[in-house]
Amino acid sequence: MRSQADMLRQFARHGLKPLAFWLLALPGLWLAWQWWGLLSGGSHALGFNPIETTHRFLGDTALRILILSLAISPFRDLTRWSPIMKIRRRVGLAAFWYALLHLLAYMGLDLLVAAQGSVTGMFAGLWDDVVERIYITLGMIAILGLIPLALTSFNFSIRQLGATLWQRLHLSVYPIAVLAVFHYGFMVKGHQLGPWLHGGILAVLLTYRAWRALRQHQSRRKLAA
Repeated sequence: MRSQADMLRQFARHGLKPLAFWLLALPGLWLAWQWWGLLSGGSHALGFNPIETTHRFLGDTALRILILSLAISPFRDLTRWSPIMKIRRRVGLAAFWYALLHLLAYMGLDLLVAAQGSVTGMFAGLWDDVVERIYITLGMIAILGLIPLALTSFNFSIRQLGATLWQRLHLSVYPIAVLAVFHYGFMVKGHQLGPWLHGGILAVLLTYRAWRALRQHQSRRKLAA
């Protein structure tokens, strides 16, 4: 019989990336199924306001996957299971795509409808929201910040930028995640648990990251001494 370690190695080599892909695609597939039910006159779970439900669901999914991507390195450190790092960029890219769909749903299903199909009116409405609503401002900054990270999430980009510059660029995911949590917090009304829960998890991950960076800095100083 194969040992548990052998089974884990085989899973990491052949099954981890496909499993991650389908798990990350699952929220999008579920949402598409709900819209199929709505448009075909069947049952669905989109509620009385499908447009708002859609872009909020996509935003929540983007934030949760973004936080999940930040938890992969701590998971590796705690479990010593390094193959998990193979899917870190894939998870980060999924967060970007859900964030982009969140924005497109907001623009296409909300602003475009409000502008009666006028693309110019849609962009004018978006600009007004960015200027007047703090949560829209924070969300737009976060999505714009994700774009260079998504564009450089490939081995070619690492070779072109160099590992050090690439790592520094991708450290910006942490302030982007903070902006995303504040976007969520300012968007919801009243004192709801969701923003506090997401913010608390992010705070733990940021604390761990700072502690790990401090330990690495101390180790380098000892070696240099």
